[in-house]
Parts: sequence; C-alpha cells; structure tokens
Amino acid sequence: MTLLDSRTAPPAAPESPKPPSRGAAILRDLSLGVRFAAAGGREGWIRTLLTAVGVGLGVALLLLASSVPHLLDERSAREAARSETRISDSPDTNAATSDSSVVRINATSEYRDRTVAGYLMRADGSAPVLPPGVDRFPAADTMVVSPALKELLADPGNELLRERLPYEITGTIGDAGLRSPNELLYYAGSDTLTPAKGGHRIDGYGDSREGDPLPPLLIVLVVMVCVVLLVPVAIFIATAVRFGGDRRDRRLAALRLVGADIRTTRRIAAGEAMFGALLGLLIGLAFFLVGRLFVGSVEIWDVSAFPADLVPDPRLALLIVVAVPLTAVLVTLVAMRSVVIEPLGVVRRGRERGRRLWWRLLMPAAGLAVLAVTGRTNGYEPVNPFAIASGAVLVLVGLALLLPWLVEACVNRLRGGPLPWQLATRRLQLSSGAASRAVSGVTVAVAGAIALQMLFAAMNADFHRVTGQDPSRAQFAAYSEDVTGEAATSAIEQFRATRGVEVVIGSVEAYATKPGNYTDDEIQPTTSLTVGSCATLRELARIDRCEDGDAFVVHPPGNKGQADWVDETARKGKTVLIGEGMGPKPFRWTLPADAPTVTGRKDPMGEVHWGIMATTGALDAGKLPGATIVAQVRVDESVPDVAEHVRNTAIRIDPGVRFVELNSVARDRQYDSVQTGLQVGATVVLLLIAASMLVSQLEQLRERRRLLSVLVAFGTRRSTLGWSVLWQTALPVALGLVVAVAGGLGLGGTLAWMISKSVADWWLFWPMVGAGGALIKLVTLLSLPPLWRLMRPEGLRTE
Repeated sequence: MTLLDSRTAPPAAPESPKPPSRGAAILRDLSLGVRFAAAGGREGWIRTLLTAVGVGLGVALLLLASSVPHLLDERSAREAARSETRISDSPDTNAATSDSSVVRINATSEYRDRTVAGYLMRADGSAPVLPPGVDRFPAADTMVVSPALKELLADPGNELLRERLPYEITGTIGDAGLRSPNELLYYAGSDTLTPAKGGHRIDGYGDSREGDPLPPLLIVLVVMVCVVLLVPVAIFIATAVRFGGDRRDRRLAALRLVGADIRTTRRIAAGEAMFGALLGLLIGLAFFLVGRLFVGSVEIWDVSAFPADLVPDPRLALLIVVAVPLTAVLVTLVAMRSVVIEPLGVVRRGRERGRRLWWRLLMPAAGLAVLAVTGRTNGYEPVNPFAIASGAVLVLVGLALLLPWLVEACVNRLRGGPLPWQLATRRLQLSSGAASRAVSGVTVAVAGAIALQMLFAAMNADFHRVTGQDPSRAQFAAYSEDVTGEAATSAIEQFRATRGVEVVIGSVEAYATKPGNYTDDEIQPTTSLTVGSCATLRELARIDRCEDGDAFVVHPPGNKGQADWVDETARKGKTVLIGEGMGPKPFRWTLPADAPTVTGRKDPMGEVHWGIMATTGALDAGKLPGATIVAQVRVDESVPDVAEHVRNTAIRIDPGVRFVELNSVARDRQYDSVQTGLQVGATVVLLLIAASMLVSQLEQLRERRRLLSVLVAFGTRRSTLGWSVLWQTALPVALGLVVAVAGGLGLGGTLAWMISKSVADWWLFWPMVGAGGALIKLVTLLSLPPLWRLMRPEGLRTE
C-alpha cells in the first residue's frame, strides 16, 4: 500500500454513541422534570409553589408532631426538678431542722377557671434550698412570680387576684422552674408559717421517681389520637403533590410530540413532583422554625410550650425527609396510570371504564380484620399499640380511597336541574377525582373524630366516678389546720360575711380517744369529734332538739358494729382525750351524761358523720389540738365572681387552706390530659385542612380561568358561576361526610368491642358533621373573591 493509496482511502465511519444506561436515563429524566418545575416560567412557578406550600403545611405539622416526645420529656423533667424532697410532716416545729431546710405549704388556688399554683415558704436557716428558676429566697410578705402571673396581676379587672396575693413582687421565676410559658406560679415568703399550722419541712428539690404509667385504656386512646391527627396530614400531602396535574399533562403531550416515550414522560412528571416536594420540605421547615419563635405566646385549650422544647426527634425528622419526596413520586406515578398521554393530546379514562370498587373495600375490611384479630381486652391487660394503629390507619386510608368511587358513581347518575347545578354536576362528571381528593382530608378527619368520640364515651364511666357530693347543698368546701384561739369561730363568721354566700356549714373536727394504757396488740377506741352550731349539727345528724351547750352521741345509720365502737369511746359522763399524739399534751373533756344518741347523715361532701358532736357552748373549739376547720359553703351563683370572693376569704383565713369545688362527678387527670391533647391537635389539623382545601380550590379555579372568562363573555351571570362553585364543593363533601359517618361508626364500634365496652351513643356524629359543613362553607366564602377576579375578560388572553 503506497502513501497515495492511504491519502485517497475513504475516512472511517464514526462510532454511534452508546445509549445511556438505565440509571443515567432515569436521572436525566428526573433532572429534566426538575428543570421544567424550576424554569417553567410564571405558570410553572405558580404550580410549583402551590404544591410546595401545600406540602410545606403538612411537613410543618409533621415536624410539630415529631417534637411532642421531646416537649413532654422536657416538661416532665422540669416538673420533677421542682418536686420537693420532704423531710417530715410532724407538727413538731424543730423536727429535722437544718440551715438549709424550709417549711412550706401548698397555697394553690383557682382563678376564673385557671390554676394559680403557689407555695408559702419560711426558711429555717441562712442557706435555704431554692426551687428551680428562683435565684433568691423570698423574704416575708414578698413573692417571686412567673412572667404570666406578673402580667395577669398587672392587668386591670383582676383586683380579686391582687387581693388574694397581697405580697410585693421582688422577682420572676426563670424558665427552668416553669412547666410552660403561660403557667401561673408564685413562691411567697412568710415569717409565721410552722408545721403546727399545716406546713411541712423539706430539704431539697428534685424527685427522680417515675410517674404512674398509663393504663391500657388510655394507651388505646393515645394511639387513636395520634392516628386520627396524623393520617389526614399524610393524605393532604399526597393530595398537594397533584396540584396542577392538568397543565402538566398537556405539557407532557408536547414532549411526546418531539419523541419522548411514555416512561420518559412519567419520570419527568415524577421529577417535577419531587422538586415540589423538596421545596415543600424547605418551606415546611421555614414554617416550623418561624412558628417555633412565637409558640411561647400561643395558648390553645390552656396548653402552651417553650420554643426550646419544640425539637423534632432526629429519627422521625429523617423519616419525614425521606418519606415526603418518595410519597410525591409514588403518588404521581400511580396517578399517571389513569392518563394516556399521546403526542396530540391527553386522553383520560372514560366512563366506560369506571373506578373499580372491590379493591377499595379490601383496605377498610383488612383494617377491621386486624383490629378483630388483635382481640378484646378487659381494660387491665396489656394492649398491642402497633396492631391498633395499623388497623385504624387501614380503615381511614380505605375510606379516603372509597370516596372517589362513590363521588363518580353518584355524579354520573345526575341529570337536569337549575343551571348552576347542571354546571356543577357536569364539571364533576368530567373530573370528579380532583374534587374527591380535595375533601378526602375532611372525610378522614371526621371519621377519625367520630371513632374517637365513641371511644371516649365508652370509656367515660372508667375515668369519671360518682362522688356522692351534693352541689345543691354546698358548692365549695374549705379545710384549714390553723385552729388557734378565736380562729375556729371567726373563720366561719368570715365565710358567712363573704359576698354572695348564703349558707355556711362550719365545724371544727378532731379525734377523741378513750383514756387508758394499751399494748401494741390492742387498738385504742377512737372516734371523731365535731364542734359547731346547732344549725351546722343538724346538717350533719338527725337532731330534733338542740340548744347551745348540748352534746350528742351520733351513730352511723345501719352499721351496728360501728355504733358499738362509737359507744366504746363516747361513754356518757366519762372523760375522753382529744388530739392525743398531735401535740405535747392532749385535751381532756367530759362527755355530758345526758347527751342524747342520734343518727348521722350525709353532709354535702357525701360523707356520713358519726362519733361525738358538741355545740360551741359545750366545748371550746379553739383548744382542740390537731383540729381542722371545715366550712362547706353554699353561694348565690348569680353574684359575679362569687367563687373568687369565697376563695379570697379562705386564703385570707389561712394561706395554706385546702379549697375544693363540689362536683357530683370526679374526672381522671390523665384522661383529661389525653382529651385536652386531642382538642389541641384537632384544632391544628382542622386549620390545616381548611388551608389545604382553600389552596386546592384556588388551584382548580386557576386551571379553569379561561373557561370561566368565556362563560362570562357569553353572558353567564356571576352569581350562577358562584353557585356552581358552591355545588361543586358541597356535593363531594356531602358524600364524604356520608362515608365518614359510616366508617367512623364502624371503627368506633369495633374499638369499643375491643376494650369490652358497649357503645354509649350512636348519634355522636352530628357535631362532627356540622363542623365539616361549616369548614366547607368557610372555604367557599374565601374562594369567592379570587373567583370574581378570574372571571374578568383578561382571562381570555393567551400566549
């Protein structure tokens, strides 16, 4: 081969480029979808921001929910840190005294349905222990208060509270000593408090003992509260990633025209959704961080939190970061299975191929089956929270899947009617899926709320007991151990002189014992001793004739054994010892020989009195060691702030008084805490659902703005279009509420069966249905101004 031959030889054919690998193709298509979402012009950014804001609202609430464990731990830690380490309850004023010990008494009271926690304290030495958040021990007649209490005392109109706490404010309690920013707490100094006046001695703060565990029934409630509050949020996020789907599909049809295949378009759509979800994560984090700054000033159902306590659990936060974009991609891919994107347009599934029902029924049926297989509990056996949560989630998600089929099946059968109704039904017949998705959150939330209310009603008897108290005879009761000199009689007179007080059943109670020497194996005969006026004694025993100076032996009704024990101590004409063991020397008193025997009766507190009763003329109540003043007060409830007047009198008599409000039913504190948590969470979730529905409604209106402008240009009245929008929202919601009621009653009945309870009321769903209807009305009203703007002629412009 010569050099000339090499020069004239034809050039070698270029090698064809290798096709990209499957992984590289997927990444390329996803990145292309991200570019379309980020650089799609004004329309693209509006669509992306709608998705991001919707996802961001859900992410913010999920981050808030993931912060609850840390919030509760910090709250419990501060509560334990300020719990007292008690030395002695002995009335001996010198018992266990040290330079750091403190005598204190609980002075907590209620003010207009808010708890004002407080303690009266006296230092034994020069280095008293300090509660958390307090840097200096309060001197006598001064106090340190929480910032919320300081603000409340400064507000006009709170003169009764200032009268109750007449101490000079010398400092504020730091965050380390408060459960929450809005807690009302004070520590006041005293120079007269002693153990003999009801105080007890402590030498430190900090209690490492764990609180009482939740009973199994409350565990079931807590699990259901978490499910009911979080499932609507997850459904809302899944709905938000589908905002702007119609415009996206038309754009993908253009890509099909230039050569993209179906798999490519689906991956591009997944990339767009993933970008919106990632942007939603950032927006949700911003919402959470900004809201966290102001959470200390927000109080819902008397619950507040410190911003520093709202720290998401790292594992839950990582799960949210991974799950939200993944959910966006999966929802988009599943949604596009019902759409055929061709080069010349988009073909959506026709009526001849309706939604299938059988698989939509499988999920709620599977959920009920999981709950049934879990088995029943009698309320004391351990429960499986994961099985309960799984079953409830399957039922609620199944209801959300069932709603689109029901809406489509109903609207396809609608014909005729007024013009707004025809416009609404025709729109629903063309695209019922978007309307169903918009109200799925309401459906799930209402269904879960119905189930929870049925569960609360079924458990009500377990956590509310009948006390036997009679609020018609007295509404309040006060107990004071400061019984010295004239305090016994003057305290009762002060209650009688209080504004709004009608009747005071005032007495001084102590214990009387039979004198003698007894071995360790013998029980010294003891009975109660009550001193009061004739009017008071008639409220406590069935006494016909009574004059000042009389005394009585009182037998309990229908209890022969206890009556014999009373007679063993209350020997007529013999001496009894009063307050033995309660001081250096008991008081000796001789029971009159002519004291009649009568039968006791219940007082307003529901307690039956027996033992020895004496009028004030027969026995000086101020000389009884270890005695307690008891005042049961009936008031005129029409007097403004009558309860606060009575409380002020009680605290003026004795700052350490124990003051109770009489109720015929007593409520369990843990049960009430769970119910309060549900109310707080439900309020937040309802606000989120309202915001999500508004965003979805605005997105749908924006998609149809050209159609709305055309209808107005052809003479359609604006009121007609307004009513059509209302019917388009109301009809799916009505069907959604039907699904919610049926599903909620089924889930609630199954849960009641699981805990071996019967359904207390099958008609509890009406308030939830009303709340759902009110929510729809609010969203429709808020969407009307944008609707009027979208119907302007400018909507006919195109690019």
